Amino acid sequence: MSLKKKIAISFFISAGIIALLAVFEYVNFNVIKNEIRFLELTDTVRSKSLQLRRHEKNYFLYSPAKSREESEAIHRYLDELDSILAAPAPLGRNGVLPELQWLVRDYRWGFDAIEVLLKTLNRELRGLRQMRTEYAEFFPLVESAFYERPRQAAQFLRDLFKLPPSHSLLRGLEKLDEEIAALRKNGEGIINVSKELDRQARDKVERGISISQAAIIIVVPLFLATGVVMLFLITRNIVNRLNLLSDVVEKTGKGNFAHVDAPEMKWGTDEVGTLIRKFDHMEGLLVDRQAELEKKNQELVQVKKLAAIGTLAAGVAHELNNPLNNIYLSTQVLTRELGNAASPAVREVADDILGQTKRVKKIVADLLEFARGREPRSREVELNSLITAAYARSSAGEQSAVRFLVDADPAGVLLQADPEQMEQVFINLFTNAQDAMEGSGTISVQVIALDEAVTVRVADNGPGIPRSGLDKVFEPFYTTKDKGTGLGLAIVFNIIKKHYGEITVESEEGQGTAFTIRLPRKI
Repeated sequence: MSLKKKIAISFFISAGIIALLAVFEYVNFNVIKNEIRFLELTDTVRSKSLQLRRHEKNYFLYSPAKSREESEAIHRYLDELDSILAAPAPLGRNGVLPELQWLVRDYRWGFDAIEVLLKTLNRELRGLRQMRTEYAEFFPLVESAFYERPRQAAQFLRDLFKLPPSHSLLRGLEKLDEEIAALRKNGEGIINVSKELDRQARDKVERGISISQAAIIIVVPLFLATGVVMLFLITRNIVNRLNLLSDVVEKTGKGNFAHVDAPEMKWGTDEVGTLIRKFDHMEGLLVDRQAELEKKNQELVQVKKLAAIGTLAAGVAHELNNPLNNIYLSTQVLTRELGNAASPAVREVADDILGQTKRVKKIVADLLEFARGREPRSREVELNSLITAAYARSSAGEQSAVRFLVDADPAGVLLQADPEQMEQVFINLFTNAQDAMEGSGTISVQVIALDEAVTVRVADNGPGIPRSGLDKVFEPFYTTKDKGTGLGLAIVFNIIKKHYGEITVESEEGQGTAFTIRLPRKI
């Protein structure tokens, strides 16, 4: 996962927690707002109900003096309660108020019935007063008792006027007493329901506020903890890997091209991990480049050695060539002059002088060839026939016990090269292989032709070259043979370099030696 995605995920997690809190608080706020609105409604209902009961008490306590005024107040509060209860209830409260509406409606019906009944009883009382004028001073008290204690008023009228129990005035007062009791009970019901609704609304408001507080107390620390933990994990992970990379960079600055010292699974897959992988790949390239530079330096040293030795060899060869020619010619003349008259011992000495002189002339010729090192005269060459001809001209081609195998494209392989120099290269390689195998063994040649280059591998199954000598095989005058000059492979190395090619050697003691030449097809 990329570093950008990690940061984005951590941000979205933190933002999600805050958004969740915000949504929850918003919903809870609306709930609290509805509960507050309902609380206001219940508080208003309770207040109106208390005022209604107060005027109800005044109506029955101070009447008939203030009956009209208190009746108007009672009807006004009933109208207000009906208006409040008829209004749309807050969300989720539509099923809560019908009970209160029915109580208010019953209260209105009861109060209206009491007013009608009081008017009827007052008319009958006035009729009784006209009939019993001698008790005129008692009637105002009896009328007042109608409102406050109708049952006691009925008892008083029965005792005073000897009215029968079936008298309409007495039955009306008993009914009035029942209606007043029912009205007061209804009023108590209104007060109790309004108080209960008020209590429930307050509880829900307090519960909503408590839930909001708890959500803030829980979510805010959770948000902070999540943010801190994710920030710590991300930064720690990045810092650890950057420290790892810093150590490798420091080593690289000191010339130690070491790979990253940690399992790849710990590098990560984000941008920092990609940077570590790129740097580790660069370390590998630097190691390869350093090895290549060392190889080029060795080749440069080799070339400088060859140049210095070539200069020396040229001077020595020129100085030795003329005396050697004179010795060789003089010995031939002496042998011819002596003829058969010379003793066998003298002829043996003469033949030995000729042989050693010829050997020295070969060494001098190699020195001259090594020293001259002329530039290639390139032209198109068919490599398969050149290799076959070089084998035929080499000393290996004269040995019947040596097997010669060629693995190449039968159609031929063409490249740009100096045929004489390339022939000399293969003659030297075949001669060295034959000398190493001591005249018996197998020489195999494999030619691999590509679009841009040709690779030739010359291998033998001789005793091989000691591991300590592999780095010196191309140096002048280094040889493992008793009679070798040590210039053959140096000449081969020089020719291959002038053709912009490469030559390497592989050998294992007891298994044989293989020389691999890589040449461009065009120079």
